[in-house]
Amino acid sequence: MGQLYSNLDTYTPDNLIAGNDIPLLVKAVTLEAGQGVVKRGTVLGKITKAIGNPTADAGNTGDGTVTNVSLGSTAKLGTYTLECITAVVDGGTFKVIDPDGIRLDDAVVGTAYTGPINFTINDGATDFAVGDKFTIEVSAGSGKYKVVNSTNVDGSQVAVCILAEEVDTTGGDVTTEAYTSGHFNRQALIFGGDDTAANHETRLRELGIYLSDNISY
Repeated sequence: MGQLYSNLDTYTPDNLIAGNDIPLLVKAVTLEAGQGVVKRGTVLGKITKAIGNPTADAGNTGDGTVTNVSLGSTAKLGTYTLECITAVVDGGTFKVIDPDGIRLDDAVVGTAYTGPINFTINDGATDFAVGDKFTIEVSAGSGKYKVVNSTNVDGSQVAVCILAEEVDTTGGDVTTEAYTSGHFNRQALIFGGDDTAANHETRLRELGIYLSDNISY
């Protein structure tokens, strides 16, 4: 349903709609559960990335683990590979290869790693050996929508549309409609975190969503 678009030929003007010079287009969207009440005029982003659990290679010598795995802001879709290149007692160094085969900064056992993905490699009872590997998969996200927030890292930091009606996501996902084109009152828009229209206006304009301050709110 998320790709069904319709054109609103008529609408009731309110403080959100700033003019009828740009066609109002809407599409169906599914808001992710757990966001509470999300108000009309909230700018939404789409969840396009998700990170999986680390997988240890079956031939590993060491029995250490990888924990605290999370997405970074520049994570790519695909498989990240961590391979031991230096083995030492109770430690070691792993090279980190991204899905395009590009080598990133090395990871050190016992030290939190921060980059396109974040994780910590932990020493185990049996030390790692050169060639031991872990893989971490970054896959396509749920495709559901969240309140846009530039500090998010799952794709929802990018503005996509504007919620057309208030919904309550407390009890579960909610499918509703969102504007994908039109002319809107900048002062009536709602964002997540400390974001303002300035953080997202260029992106919204690229989508055909134009803002102005012609109505107080």
